[in-house]
Amino acid sequence: MNDVLSCRAASKADLSEILRLYAQPDLDDGKVLSVSEAERIFKRMTRYPHYTIYVAVCDDQIVGTFALLIMDNLGHLGTPSAVIDDVAVDPAWQGRGVGKMMIHHALEVARKKGCYKASLSSNLKRERPTLSTSHWASSVTGTVFVSASNVLVTNEPDEKRFRQFL
Repeated sequence: MNDVLSCRAASKADLSEILRLYAQPDLDDGKVLSVSEAERIFKRMTRYPHYTIYVAVCDDQIVGTFALLIMDNLGHLGTPSAVIDDVAVDPAWQGRGVGKMMIHHALEVARKKGCYKASLSSNLKRERPTLSTSHWASSVTGTVFVSASNVLVTNEPDEKRFRQFL
């Protein structure tokens, strides 16, 4: 891919494009929030510590989006963990590395925040996987656990943790 892709935090002005991405048949199948409802929720989300909607951009065009939550934990000596959710790529851009770039960006943010793991959440009703893990998991440091609804990336390669995850 020769196109220059980048990720940035989404703004209120991006919401209509984000909703367009969520309207895809494999995601919300055309049933999305109104822009005003999305603005209300987006405003509330900005009050959550370390919860950010990101957009993937190429030539000022939004071609993908995901949400990243960095959460505190009482376990693991208070070490935070990350949840990657609401991943969507414009159909015209699928298969061109957008999803891989977004996941790598999310994992880099999680690493910088000191997270010991990151999990990728996916809708149980979805017929296709959120992302093809073979496209990005091989370059992830740690162990990748996969279940029907999630992909878990952790630096703790522990089979007991994998069984608990499933």
